[in-house]
Amino acid sequence: MHPHDSCTGAELIIHLLEREGVELVAGMPGGALLPLYEALGRSKRIRHILARHEQAAGFIAQGLARATGRVGVCLATSGPGVTNVITALADAQLDSVPIVCIAGQVPTHLIGTAAFQEVPTIDMVRPITKASFFVRDAAELAQIVPRAFQLARSGRPGPVLIDAPKDVQLQRISWPTAAALERDVAYGAQAIHYDEAVKYINAAQRPILYAGGGVATARAHSLLREMAERNDIPVTMTLMGLGALPASHPLNLGMLGMHGARYTNRAVDECDLLIAIGARFDDRATGARERFAPGARIIHIDIDESGFGKVKTPTLAIHDDAGAALAKLIARLAPRRRPQWNGRIRFLRNAYPLRRPQEERVCSPYGLIDAVAAYAPRDAIVATDVGQHQMWVAQAYPVCAGRWLTSGGLGAMGFGLPAAIGAALAEPDATVICFTGDGSLLMNIQELATLAELDLNVKIIVMDNGALGLVRQQQELFYGRRFVASSFAQPSAFPGIARAFGVPAVDLEAHGSPHRALADALAEPGPMLIRAPIAAEHHVLPMVAPGAANVEAIA
Repeated sequence: MHPHDSCTGAELIIHLLEREGVELVAGMPGGALLPLYEALGRSKRIRHILARHEQAAGFIAQGLARATGRVGVCLATSGPGVTNVITALADAQLDSVPIVCIAGQVPTHLIGTAAFQEVPTIDMVRPITKASFFVRDAAELAQIVPRAFQLARSGRPGPVLIDAPKDVQLQRISWPTAAALERDVAYGAQAIHYDEAVKYINAAQRPILYAGGGVATARAHSLLREMAERNDIPVTMTLMGLGALPASHPLNLGMLGMHGARYTNRAVDECDLLIAIGARFDDRATGARERFAPGARIIHIDIDESGFGKVKTPTLAIHDDAGAALAKLIARLAPRRRPQWNGRIRFLRNAYPLRRPQEERVCSPYGLIDAVAAYAPRDAIVATDVGQHQMWVAQAYPVCAGRWLTSGGLGAMGFGLPAAIGAALAEPDATVICFTGDGSLLMNIQELATLAELDLNVKIIVMDNGALGLVRQQQELFYGRRFVASSFAQPSAFPGIARAFGVPAVDLEAHGSPHRALADALAEPGPMLIRAPIAAEHHVLPMVAPGAANVEAIA
């Protein structure tokens, strides 16, 4: 867009998005947002992705943001458009994903009159966004839009919403001479804090690095590996931190917590120093918090200082970016070997293994995941929905650094497919694998139409057990096998549904050689849905019961 002497608020928003380098936005038009869409239609630099649901538009923006580190953008109209996108905003808030949502709103003179498609957007989203702005005058946009992007990506990233009434979008104003851009906030702890951290690390006999999603957000995987190798420190990861070390690395302890390997949780239980980087001590990671790493000093490094002491009181808190903190620690640490501690880790691996059935059958959880990993490119982007399949993949798939997309904090079913679409839009030459369950896929199944239209290289692996698997598992283990509302009486024919939307599909149950069928389906260019029947009796194990300590896992 080329500025003239004056512009509308909508034209100014599009100009400011272009200046931020935005190339893709996802959304659905509606009456309160049509002025913005009219201006968007004249942009030569921004491509619009028409989602089939606003929640999916938010997850597409997240997929792009998670895959690239850039701010994702989604659009939603007033009323039901905003209420639909709220789940994606809450998910981005809990998983620290930078997105900006521009929402339409009824004209200002109708606000408070219960007008058609009016909801109190700012009141609803305030608790689940990093910031939210109501635009009263189009001239404010020159400050609000750059500020929204700065807030979304700085510090602990997160979602920001701009509520733009229709009349403000239509309001004509003079082009601003220059929009006030605020510098990103800089963080940094004093040198004395790092000197103290090094003293604790040098004194420790049994240290563990505890890497969370902040390491992935900071793109600090190589620095984490360098620190671990320099000081011979084992590394455990949260669900969001997976990929911080290669799966085959000898210092990789894998995921800790509710579905972590027993040896991982035992090692954390025995450590005398826990170095938490970009992790927030989520209850799914810690189990009973008073019994988590009970004998350990804790160094907690995080960009968000509000998390210090929220769950576990740290011995030392360092307010800094994960990458900057790791670089400062590496510069201060002398190389060191820890043969006794790593010998103990090897003993724990053998004594408390991840009890993983050595099944070769493709239509079993680990057999399927192993086969997909074998046939897919090593650097495939892996997205998941939420449930049993998510935990099996977290346990078993050798994800690469920065190639892991999952809904951790909110646990939002329906995340996987649209997030995979967003990642594929960001990296059209990559293979994107979306693991999902029959329950999760039904949450945003309409996005198969979006996928078919875009013709992206997304392979959807449906682990179909005819049930809400993790709910059913908990009912079996903790509710006396009373299976209430956790099984589908009418199974969905996913291959047929996919084909109806225009996505090719393969049903492994119908093939005499499912390995060959899977390999061929993954090798096909473009979208593909692959259904694998999974027995509902399969459990995700180990599992820590709610309220129990991690070392008390059911195996």
